[in-house]
Amino acid sequence: MSSEFIKIIATNKKARHNYQIDSEYEAGIVLVGTEVKSIREGRVSFQDAY
Repeated sequence: MSSEFIKIIATNKKARHNYQIDSEYEAGIVLVGTEVKSIREGRVSFQDAY
């Protein structure tokens, strides 16, 4: 069993401020193209996200 390093790349602070979070779920998504480049450069934004 290998230990995995999990790096948090973004959090939604506004959601935590505006809402009461009762439980959390972990989910994965597949990113391609410009999204990957932005994350590698540290430019993640939840503005105008759905």
